[in-house]
Amino acid sequence: MRRFLHLRFFRIRHARRSEAGLTLVELIVTVAILGILASVAVPIARFKIQREKERELRYDLWQMRDAIDHYKDAADRGAFQTKVDSQNYPPDLEELTKGIDVQGKKVRFLRKIPVDPMTGKAEWGLHSMQDDPKSDSYGGQSVFDVYSKSTGTALDGTKYSDW
Repeated sequence: MRRFLHLRFFRIRHARRSEAGLTLVELIVTVAILGILASVAVPIARFKIQREKERELRYDLWQMRDAIDHYKDAADRGAFQTKVDSQNYPPDLEELTKGIDVQGKKVRFLRKIPVDPMTGKAEWGLHSMQDDPKSDSYGGQSVFDVYSKSTGTALDGTKYSDW
């Protein structure tokens, strides 16, 4: 009986000792699985960051174009005077942020010129009515449209400057 108890105690102690840690094979498999998961997660994170920048670019372009349209609508209604050759478009983007005196009130069409998320600068390409739509040169008469100066390509394959 005493020998039986001794063997039983030895087996229990031996079993606990073998379950106490990881073997080298288990450790290698675990590290390999974590490596595969990490290699899948990194491209997904990069696409998410780029998609967020694209969403921000679309919003900034919409915001500036909307401000240009509101400026033109107010000028067309005769709320304020513009240059003759401007066709009632603003002379520059700063005009939208500085504001215009309309019947004794200062009307601002844009709080600030947003930073282009693709270039990291508050510099935008401008088009006037007199410019060729395909050119990237700006005549300087008035601001009809804005575009990004980024040379990058979007996730959908289009150029950011064409948005």
